[in-house]
Amino acid sequence: MPKPAPIEDIIEDDLAVTAPKTSAAGVKAVMVALERGIAQGGVSRTVRSMLRVNQPHGVDCPGCAWPESITGRRKPAEFCENGAKALAEENTLRTADREWWAAHPISDLRGKTEYWLGNQGRITEPMMIAPGEDRYRPISWNEAFATIAEHIRATTPDRCAFYTSGRTANETAFMYQLFARSLGTNNLPDCSNMCHESSGSAMNPTIGIGKGTVSLEDFDHADVIMVVGQNPGTNHPRMLSALADARHRGAKVVAVNPLPEAGLMNFKDPQKVNGVVGAGDRISDEFLQIKVGGDLALFQALGHLLLLEEERAPGTVVDHEFLAENAEGLEAYRDARSVIDWEATEEATGLSRLEIATVANLLAKSKGTIICWALGLTQQPHSVDTIREIINVLLLQGNFGKPGAGACPVRGHSNVQGDRTMGVWEKPSEQWLARLDAEFGIESPREHGFDSVETQEAFENGDVDVFVSMGGNFSLACSDTEAIEDGMMRAGLTVHISTKPNRSHVVHGKTSIILPTLGRTDRDDKHPSGPQFLSVEDSMSVVKSTQGRLAPVSDHLLAEPVIVARMAAAVLGDDHPVDWKAMAEDYDVIRDHISRVVPGFEDFNARVRQRNGFVLPNPPRDTRSFATDSGRAHFTISPLEYLMAPEGHLILQTMRSHDQYNTTFYGQDDRYRGIKDGRRVILVNPEDLEALGFEDRQLVDVISSFSGTERRANRFRLVGYPTARGCAAAYYPEANGLVHRELVARESNTPGYKAMMVRFVPHTGEPSSTFDDRA
Repeated sequence: MPKPAPIEDIIEDDLAVTAPKTSAAGVKAVMVALERGIAQGGVSRTVRSMLRVNQPHGVDCPGCAWPESITGRRKPAEFCENGAKALAEENTLRTADREWWAAHPISDLRGKTEYWLGNQGRITEPMMIAPGEDRYRPISWNEAFATIAEHIRATTPDRCAFYTSGRTANETAFMYQLFARSLGTNNLPDCSNMCHESSGSAMNPTIGIGKGTVSLEDFDHADVIMVVGQNPGTNHPRMLSALADARHRGAKVVAVNPLPEAGLMNFKDPQKVNGVVGAGDRISDEFLQIKVGGDLALFQALGHLLLLEEERAPGTVVDHEFLAENAEGLEAYRDARSVIDWEATEEATGLSRLEIATVANLLAKSKGTIICWALGLTQQPHSVDTIREIINVLLLQGNFGKPGAGACPVRGHSNVQGDRTMGVWEKPSEQWLARLDAEFGIESPREHGFDSVETQEAFENGDVDVFVSMGGNFSLACSDTEAIEDGMMRAGLTVHISTKPNRSHVVHGKTSIILPTLGRTDRDDKHPSGPQFLSVEDSMSVVKSTQGRLAPVSDHLLAEPVIVARMAAAVLGDDHPVDWKAMAEDYDVIRDHISRVVPGFEDFNARVRQRNGFVLPNPPRDTRSFATDSGRAHFTISPLEYLMAPEGHLILQTMRSHDQYNTTFYGQDDRYRGIKDGRRVILVNPEDLEALGFEDRQLVDVISSFSGTERRANRFRLVGYPTARGCAAAYYPEANGLVHRELVARESNTPGYKAMMVRFVPHTGEPSSTFDDRA
């Protein structure tokens, strides 16, 4: 197949808006998936990758971390529309080769959108740009590693940072953190810091684990499933099948979200008859259109109502036997929730007392409740307290360690959970470091390192000399966009282990190196021991193998474990106690090390070769035990807190479109929300538009306020949309520049992407075919 034609950039002034959809997926999703795949990689590559994705001994989807069944049969098409788009992006035959880089100076690339950059194709060989140069040029792998070693040796470990994205496999993540700690730093920021860090910060002290406590099979037994602060129809569509099946078995599904998302209304499963020619499946029984930031108040109210019902009918709601054996703090929690300020609760949530009571009644009758949440809850100042309140509600009824019950933080990227399991964390425990040191004969640093926000601050303060990014797109993923880009460009060296061009490559350090790597679907067979496979961990603690079978687009690509090994060897020298070469040549060697360092991975090499992989231990789920300081689960008490916009302002949250995954853009549309050919939009309730004196489709500049400072983003189009009153929504990452770096969740330090206070001013600049700010 000839190289596919390049795509055109987004022309924002072509924006078209139609009514939001009321159902997700259907035949349209299948057609879009096939169209994107064939356009990028042709029929053969598309079909071969789709037939193997998420199948036993196949390739794990490079998109979301939603699990597959480990007890039942897999569907023939065990992927969704956005998974197919992710495959198409990786399988593309477009290439950003040396001729492409030579034709595009940095001054040109900095004016391009991320959509345009990402669609130029796969990078085919190592590239470098040095001080005084205006474009990247090809270099050899040896020269690349020698340059990296030179820069790292010229500074100190505390001035180096090693970032990781969720697409990194377990084996790579383990080697990567080993390299950083061998060097002498715990500066291991990762994408978890930006998304579910609040979940771990809330769950570890209260139930002794930072992961979800349910399996996919629990959805078969739940009476009530709450889906809070997430949009499965776009971000993890296969979850809709689990919800639809649960409703067919009699479960009640409650959706809690500021936006009426199509996937939470109706799902047309393209693999079922009624999803093709019928009406599809209703998903939610109740929809609470909550105000952004009101979830803490909601769960406090639900806890209050459950306790009231227990008083009315003792022994029917609260699981006293479970609590007596496994939890502490019930009496203090009961006292704190004995009275509730309903006026403040209704103000905080935007919900009526009747709406909240209706859901409380469902919970009171439930014998098994699952509460799912995602970034809608984790990216506000009081996020950790909100999730603690969810844990309180689950504890009351003993919703741990029984079928159909538990906490379910739904992870985003496919191995973001596995990276943390493998030790990619800036605050490692002493037990972890001791096991690592004993296994390899090294002495790991004990001082905590930088998380993602602290890395931003270090960039701004000029405290980063070397920044290495294992996948990801750090500059575009961060808050305070202008500041982080300025900081990155002052660093001495930036290194990006990537598959395709992105924004971080063009706001680079004084010297910048791009190391092109194999993708998830690429064949990895250049090893003395033969073809290799890797492993990942899904949202429900299942570890499984992943192995690509497609021919790489270039002979010059290296697998991520090989890149880490060669980089480490170049920096640390031949006399280092870690045998990097052995791990690069045979990934079984990496897994043998992991089996002796990481709890739950005993006999890793044999267990990962099982048809469906294996499930990691999960004490709350497996044995109703809680690895907290006291050995018991903890009720916690938090004050009522919610977001309040100043006069003339709205509360702005960021969101993803249906044509993107994190900072990767598959297209220009948000089909379910009715947005076409544009991304610089602000969705606002029509009543708020009128009250603020603005009109639908008006062009505005957006100004955010935080702690006496302001941030400004120009040329956004207001779109009347049925959001919760007082709230607005914009796409991530276009709105990231409005988030002050210090606007974070307490304790977790997660950026406050769901907590901006914004106002609008009419845009008075001259009209143009593109917008002023690039993303």
